[in-house]
Amino acid sequence: MSSPDFPAAVLFDHDGTLVNSEPQWAVAKRAVAGRYGVGWSTEDDLATLGRTVPTSARLMVERGAEGTVEAITAELGREVAASLTGEVPFLPGMRDLLTELERAGIPGAVVTNALTVVAEGTASGAPEVLRVVVSQEDVEQAKPHPEPYLLAARRLGVDPARCVAVEDSQTGAASAAAAGMPVVVVPGELPVEPAPGFVLVAAHTDVTLEFLRGLAPSRPATSG
Repeated sequence: MSSPDFPAAVLFDHDGTLVNSEPQWAVAKRAVAGRYGVGWSTEDDLATLGRTVPTSARLMVERGAEGTVEAITAELGREVAASLTGEVPFLPGMRDLLTELERAGIPGAVVTNALTVVAEGTASGAPEVLRVVVSQEDVEQAKPHPEPYLLAARRLGVDPARCVAVEDSQTGAASAAAAGMPVVVVPGELPVEPAPGFVLVAAHTDVTLEFLRGLAPSRPATSG
């Protein structure tokens, strides 16, 4: 049975969930790695999927890139931000869902292991429902730790158990579930293994406000 007062907020992962920016990240990693004289492969893309940008930068440094993790991270962010100018590449159904949430007065947030500059670019091109952006720069422990989702709920002033998270990766889904939220898992680059609290759907377009209202709130989170 659907509930008109649930969810109290909807929290979205960024890359591969809200927008189709995974290809831009893959291109950026190859371009930056090439400039630093190190290799980058499709296997590296998959190995760093859902991880923080410094994770990719650190891997390049370990392979001999003559630069700091911080400098390479910033360069990756600039590369992707520059490639995402113009219309935001929302995945099918996501802009419609954001519009539904805005009309219903349900706030949203972007919760990502990517960089603030990239996520804020998406938020600025979306309906005003995306009131909060939490990136890996805002937390001490990134996904899969629950801190990013707990921080987003706190900034929105909403009980985490009354939120729903939308994710496409095992790393992100684990983070949201650990924060005490039901997690809608949309298709991503890699399959996500079923787990308690995960609701797997076949397509992004399956995620509508009516669908979200039919979910059950989670118990309050115990993680800090």
